[in-house]
Amino acid sequence: MGEFQQDPMVHLELTGNSGLVLRRPFDPTAHDLDASFRLTRFADLKGRCCKVPKEVLEKLVSSLQQEYMQDPDQPYLQMSSPRIGIGLDCSVIPLRHGGLCMVQTTDFFYPIVDDPYMMGKIACANVLSDLYAMGVTECDNMLMLLAVSTKMIEKERDVVIPLIMRGFKDSALEAGTSVTGGHSVVNPWCTIGGVATTVCQQNEFIVPDNAVVGDVLVLTKALGTQVAVNAHQWLDQSERWNRIKLVVSEEDVRKAYHRAMDSMSRLNRVAARLMHKYNAHGATDVTGFGLLGHAQTLASHQKNEVSFVIHNLPVIAKMAAVAKACGNMFQLLQGHSAETSGGLLICLPREQAAAYCKDIEKQEGCQAWIIGIVEKGSRTARIIDKPRVIEVPAKD
Repeated sequence: MGEFQQDPMVHLELTGNSGLVLRRPFDPTAHDLDASFRLTRFADLKGRCCKVPKEVLEKLVSSLQQEYMQDPDQPYLQMSSPRIGIGLDCSVIPLRHGGLCMVQTTDFFYPIVDDPYMMGKIACANVLSDLYAMGVTECDNMLMLLAVSTKMIEKERDVVIPLIMRGFKDSALEAGTSVTGGHSVVNPWCTIGGVATTVCQQNEFIVPDNAVVGDVLVLTKALGTQVAVNAHQWLDQSERWNRIKLVVSEEDVRKAYHRAMDSMSRLNRVAARLMHKYNAHGATDVTGFGLLGHAQTLASHQKNEVSFVIHNLPVIAKMAAVAKACGNMFQLLQGHSAETSGGLLICLPREQAAAYCKDIEKQEGCQAWIIGIVEKGSRTARIIDKPRVIEVPAKD
């Protein structure tokens, strides 16, 4: 055990048998692959946008939502149970069986890290995060969605895909659920994601529309994951590395990358459980549209006339400086930088927020931060002109 403990790159991982094992980061050569193998290469879209712009998506969603709510053939619209659909993190559908609702979500994306096992864990945590944003802590079933890249040679496919699947499965087991099926295809780009479903009673989820003036905003994971994974890829690209090397060292980038991987693969399950304990008024998870994008969506769905004001930005160490050195590429401090499997943004009563943050740190050994306030307003969200950047220590 001694040699493993002395190696800072070794991680303690929960395996499918619920036991803890030491796992080294993915080394291509250990699997008889070329040392230059990079999983993220199979996400190369060659300039194509990999995400529908937020304003386009909102227009599409608005149109679909109107049809959805006005369709007279919808059998459950007259039920007293809440029906939450397009535009928020999950669909919540009242079932014909009295008092029960089905909560369901789906998500998938391209490889953003080069360790296939960790990529599987991140993908699973990202899918489950939408349930957790609703305060749902139990998932009844998961399906896996997987696209194998046509650019992978047979050896790469046979090594990488089982590792991705194992990571996804282990994360599901950590969440107390299992993967019982799914679908796989061949595609120019590698993609990984899934579907998460649970059936629950109405007291098991928190409808995200009850923020009141005086609440505070809590964030449960640091920002800057997109910056960290991009900076790590640039270590092999001299032209891009030259752009940031004056503000960050290679060691800083490697530590930030491992901090980002650990953060993205961490489940938001404890954060969701504590939402009930500390009387949260609603939440969303911070993912592809960045902190401000998701804050704006959450604010727009509030019943009360409130707005969110964000004062503090917890960011993985050195990544704010990297983002600034890249000009407008990330817009991290403006709240537009994409996050993958980010934290929950939660509206909590002011008098209970500090205890919530303390409880998370006690249970997970990870911080949560009070980042803003809920004030009277017109259901908008903004970040103040000069927010306080909190440097979150990188993983040693």
